[in-house]
Amino acid sequence: MKHHLDWSSYETAGQGDAYAGIPATGGDFAKAVAVCISDKMCQRTPKGVMCPSFRATDDAAHSPGGRVLVLKAALNGELGTDPFADARLADAMELCVGCKGCKRECANQVDMAAIKIEYQAQRNARLGVSPRDRLVANLPHWLRHRRVLRGLIRWRNHTPWLAQLGERLFGISANRQLPEPAVAAYTAAASNSDHTNGERDVILFVDTFAMHFEPEIARAAHQVLSAAGYKVTTLQALPDDEPERALCCGRTYLSLGQVEQARREAQRLQAALRPALAAGTPIVGLEPSCILSLRDDHLKLGLGAEALALSKQVYLFEEFIAKEHERKRFNLELKPLPPGKTLVHGHCHQKAVGAMKSLRKVLRMIPEFEFELIEASCCGMAGSFGLEAEHAAVSMQMAELDLLPALRAAPEATILANGFSCRHQIREATARNASHIALLLRDALIDTEEKKTC
Repeated sequence: MKHHLDWSSYETAGQGDAYAGIPATGGDFAKAVAVCISDKMCQRTPKGVMCPSFRATDDAAHSPGGRVLVLKAALNGELGTDPFADARLADAMELCVGCKGCKRECANQVDMAAIKIEYQAQRNARLGVSPRDRLVANLPHWLRHRRVLRGLIRWRNHTPWLAQLGERLFGISANRQLPEPAVAAYTAAASNSDHTNGERDVILFVDTFAMHFEPEIARAAHQVLSAAGYKVTTLQALPDDEPERALCCGRTYLSLGQVEQARREAQRLQAALRPALAAGTPIVGLEPSCILSLRDDHLKLGLGAEALALSKQVYLFEEFIAKEHERKRFNLELKPLPPGKTLVHGHCHQKAVGAMKSLRKVLRMIPEFEFELIEASCCGMAGSFGLEAEHAAVSMQMAELDLLPALRAAPEATILANGFSCRHQIREATARNASHIALLLRDALIDTEEKKTC
């Protein structure tokens, strides 16, 4: 079996474990599957992330443990000679949303999100990439023609027959709205020249979604970091590498099993970051799924020492601020925001790596700020999952488990959600707009005139 991801970190997994039951084929990938000890923790519903598909369906077949049983059967030859093309394995993997909850909350840290990428890549190699998956994964490329794309999406969103046609042709639910690109994309702000000490240099990585859909988030992040005394440089492509196209972490490709395309995007990103990696400059990003892919999934792309260095040098916006604040280096004076409670919904990947602690610390920096974290699993959007015709209903079931009831219980509350997909799901389900932490901190900045009156 030729692996699409690097599973060598599992080389010694299961050695000496009587319970491991490592399948006969699959090499180190089989060992990654076999770390499951069948304790059925994933089939319980305490507070946490794991497992949104089981919570929504109450079907053990749609839990990590249920998927492991079918994966083991496939790798043991029980599903025929071409198991990755078998409908039984497809059924088992279908509702995994790649939330990474099991990697944190499972007793043995089964990485079902990465396992699904490998499964999807194997299936793509046998059956080809579907038109819908090709369309969605190539979003960073389509956005080079953002004005045309924006017009098409707006037309589709406001024309029921066109949405129905899209569902028939591509399987994109006619009942869901597609996110529309902003009127103008983010353009890199000038670096503040007052601070030239290398210890205060920061690279701002503006992901595809912040650049093209919500550029105000990137502008707010630049403004906050600059106000705190950092010399902020927006990461841009190298002059000889499609400079007109934004840099991308490759997440849209990776989540749909198009690993080689994701690897090319990752290599392009690493090339642009090479000077920053050599200098030890912190790299700060805004979208949890993008930034945490650099710390996790990219380590399975076989990209060498640079990928490992990047994983240790990249931070979510709130992680960087919390770390610098603890070091007494981020001493930005903030003002109270308008009174009222803010409900905070964490992205699954934030929860899976423990990044919600940093978010809480940063929110506490805002004077008199009242907030409450929503105890919820996945919002259900999960990239393109909630837009897919066959998954739109279960996507909303996931949202209805905890998230939407909590929002309905506090109709006047402000909502904070750092994930692009999370904000999309909330907007569609509640007609309320969720904010990003960068926007919140920008609004809490004390401007020059206010400082004069203090």
